[in-house]
Parts: sequence; C-alpha cells; structure tokens
Amino acid sequence: MGKVINKSFYKDNTLETAKNLLGMVLCRRLQNGIIFRGKIVETEAYTQEEPSCHAYRGLTKRNSPMFEAGGISYVYFTYGMHYCLNIVTERKGYGAAVLIRALEPLNDYCLNTNGPAKLCKALNIDKNLNGISICSNKSPLWIEYSEKPDNENIITTTRIGIKQAAELKWRFYIKSSKFVSKP
Repeated sequence: MGKVINKSFYKDNTLETAKNLLGMVLCRRLQNGIIFRGKIVETEAYTQEEPSCHAYRGLTKRNSPMFEAGGISYVYFTYGMHYCLNIVTERKGYGAAVLIRALEPLNDYCLNTNGPAKLCKALNIDKNLNGISICSNKSPLWIEYSEKPDNENIITTTRIGIKQAAELKWRFYIKSSKFVSKP
C-alpha cells in the first residue's frame, strides 16, 4: 500500500487538483476485505460558477457534499441507472469537485473502468459512499500517492456529455493510457 493523500491536497484549485489526481491510485475496500486498485487516468473539473456543475444553482440535499471541505466523496445517481464518483475540492461553502472518469486497473479485481458509470459499477460504488472521507485507508474508499505523469503526457480538452459550458477545457487525461473513456 502507498501513502494516503491527505486532506490538504484537495484544498487547491479544482482544475489543478483534477490534473494532480492523474497517476494517483484510487482504492476501494469491499466488506469481504478485497481491495480494488486503479490508477486515475482521466478526470473532469466542476465548480459552482459554471452551469454544468451540480452546485451552480446552490446548495441542495443532493449536492450538499460538494459544499463541504475537500477530501470527501460526492457520489450521485444519474439517468436513473448509474452512479458517478467525484472528489470534493477546495474550501467548505464552495461547491466544487473532480469527476473520476477512468482508471487503469492495477489488480484483477478492477477490470472495466473506462467511463464514470463503468468505474462505479466495477468498484461497487453507490450512494452508501456519498460524503465519506477519502483521506484514510480505514475508509472503504481512499486515494494514494503514486507517480504523476509528465506535463507533456497530460491532455487538456473539453468535458464529455454536457451541454452547458461545453467549451471549457476542464477534462484531463493521460495521453498514453488505453483506459481513457471515449467521447
């Protein structure tokens, strides 16, 4: 096991955090003790100033984790059938998070993780993990430090599957990864 990323890592600007999460290792412990591990290869940033963000219209019961201090999960249900995992960033009271879009599997337990819904299905992530701390390996979900890709191997582009603020280049992925989701 690697060193768990501490809460201060998530206090930075959301776009920087989205880039800095690339190469880090997402870990998911199931109740039976099995641990899924995958290198984060694709992320998207969301902040309350832009209309595609769940926090744009203000605090609601659904998006309340986004308004907490960085270092917790925000898991939401979409299209009536899929869960998506976000990592809350920045300060308490400011709605921001990073969507984890794709992982490169690091063990046999973590197979089809290219796309946020497939990632959550493969890692058994659902609303039960909404709002939990990700800053301890005693949690069922945490992120560990690993080798960060070189800047020239990070691609910055527009986000996928949104209509508003679609021109913002707030999606980041590792150029050499074959596990990046398809637009």
